[in-house]
Amino acid sequence: MSALSFLLKKFACALLTGGMLLAVTGAAHAEQKRCLSECRPRIGIVSAFGAEADILLEQTQKKRDWRINGNRFTTGILRGNPVVIVLSGVSMVNATMVTQLMLDHFHVERLLMSGIAGGVNPANHVGDVVVPESWAMPMEVYWNGDGSLPAACGNAGDISCLGLKLATENGKARPDFRFDTPGGKLSSGLFMRDSFVMNAANAPQGEFRFEFQADAQMLAVARALQPALATCGPKNPSLCVAVQPMLKVGGRGISGSAFLANAGYRAYLYDTLQAQLVDMETAAFAQVAYANGVPFIAFRSVSDLAGGNDFKDVGAFFGSGLAETNEANVTLAFLEAWKRRTGKP
Repeated sequence: MSALSFLLKKFACALLTGGMLLAVTGAAHAEQKRCLSECRPRIGIVSAFGAEADILLEQTQKKRDWRINGNRFTTGILRGNPVVIVLSGVSMVNATMVTQLMLDHFHVERLLMSGIAGGVNPANHVGDVVVPESWAMPMEVYWNGDGSLPAACGNAGDISCLGLKLATENGKARPDFRFDTPGGKLSSGLFMRDSFVMNAANAPQGEFRFEFQADAQMLAVARALQPALATCGPKNPSLCVAVQPMLKVGGRGISGSAFLANAGYRAYLYDTLQAQLVDMETAAFAQVAYANGVPFIAFRSVSDLAGGNDFKDVGAFFGSGLAETNEANVTLAFLEAWKRRTGKP
């Protein structure tokens, strides 16, 4: 081998080795990089209700706005915590997209969702703020042709060949929703499913989950709160609710793409899942948080009893500003308590 050939061979090996090192380093960097716009650690706040987001933004200091795919993300300091705040807009899809955008563009260490929700548990009242321990999506369903247990893949309850899994409790499929008719209960064939989710911990197989758990540390802080919840809203103090609103921590929240105005289905959700409230964003937000390994919590003001005329105070709740006031009071009280707990700048 000539000296020139030897040198060329060494040069080629060096290029190959260097390229491999750059590829490995680049892959590691890409794996660690979580902030396309700004990398300061922050609490991410996703609000589904514009008026409540306005209250939080008014009190945020050192604000800076970022426009990402048309969405306005605002960074700043709120009650001593570095935060980034965004309005999701109604729907599971909007909540999913905006939350993932936030996680991609900012270094979000924890997530908080705030907004309003319809009541499912009849023991809750208009103006209460509920903080569920978990969130599920029971309107993700397998719609069977009749009330029999789906058996698409051979055995009763087996739909795995479709890449799906029925939601179960104690090893049995959860019952389908049944309509009330003059002749008795009529099966809808709507059976709840688990949601498939992939993340770094369960890849490459992924997993099926029925619900997503709120962060235990954040729940502990929420349980110790004693926020001042109003009965009359600031926009029209003459509109007041009849029962003093309370902060309630625990139970299960549910979300779905349907606006729930059906008393029978609401009763089914309470009887089957002991659900506290229902909205159209939080469970999707929770799944994104879980998929990205980010702890979360969600606060929701109860607006009415979904699909019923049981609550008399809905006008006061919306017309007086009580919805956003109580929700914001809890969110701000939580942020103050979290600052005291962590002591982070």
